Amino acid sequence: MKKMHLAATTALSLAPLAASAETLSLYNWGDYINPAVLEAFTEETGIEITLDSYGSNEEMLAKIQAGATGYDIVFPSVHMHDIMFQLGLLAKTDIGQAPGFENIDPQFVRAQTDPDAEYCLPYAWGNVGIVYNKELAGDIKSWDDFFALGAAGKKITLLDDLRETIGIGLIVNGNSVNSTDPAEVEAAADYIIDHISGVTAFTYDSVPQVISGDVAAAHWYVGANLYVSENPETIGYMIPEEGATMYQEDICVLESAPNKDAAKKFLEFYLRPEIAALNVEQQMNGTPNVPAQKLIPEAIAGNATIYPPQEVMDKLQIFEDLGRDLQLYNSEWTRIKTAQ
Repeated sequence: MKKMHLAATTALSLAPLAASAETLSLYNWGDYINPAVLEAFTEETGIEITLDSYGSNEEMLAKIQAGATGYDIVFPSVHMHDIMFQLGLLAKTDIGQAPGFENIDPQFVRAQTDPDAEYCLPYAWGNVGIVYNKELAGDIKSWDDFFALGAAGKKITLLDDLRETIGIGLIVNGNSVNSTDPAEVEAAADYIIDHISGVTAFTYDSVPQVISGDVAAAHWYVGANLYVSENPETIGYMIPEEGATMYQEDICVLESAPNKDAAKKFLEFYLRPEIAALNVEQQMNGTPNVPAQKLIPEAIAGNATIYPPQEVMDKLQIFEDLGRDLQLYNSEWTRIKTAQ
């Protein structure tokens, strides 16, 4: 499930191994890989895995740039894949030439800096919409409906992510989430500020509050479907009719990785359809692995918020690296935060 922030580091010791055994250190979005995948890898290879978690691309990059050592694999979004490549932080793996790469749908080889998948493997994709409490929110269909809840005195939350949150304003105004037009970015921030009265927090940890009824609705990820499956009478997840963002994460090996051979083995392992499908069973994301899609339970494959119809897909926008133009968003993000 996408980007659920975990404050604590998770360490998974998946097999009793001799001190000299190979190890592999993953740094991933919180709760964004099925532990069964890691267990299967260790059982097959004997490679012990540890897992640390982060809540945003920026948090991950800052830690790596600050000199964090020992990590082998990270899971950046596509635009962060491009940024990390440009910073010289990624190792060449030639995963695009590996047996099994033909399983990957070519449209998911999205990174502008890695058109032949010489560095990273497309991992998972999904969308960012609204998880809502059915009793409190009713039948909401749009971003305007979402913010109307706040205007009516009900609590709503937004993600603590400048591009996702400003992206809502850009989408509602009919603009690209990658706009570098200062007037468009300012107008998007204005939309958020104009509707900020009901926003009680910018947070990744919203779903428990929606389930409990403390929050009526929250800006969140498609991985909320896992919670919907456990609480179908209480909560729902929807993609707003104006459109939404989509994300894709890739699996990348760090240039500083101490265990590059083990890391490459993991990328090759994840090319297997049955492994990608095993991850989807618990994560409820889309997979770029075409044969894996036939192995996914119908409850997931047939869920239109996980695998949307084409007319909805056409309204989903993915972030690109903006380079220096990101400063436009940083400035407006400060304005949004100070207006709360």
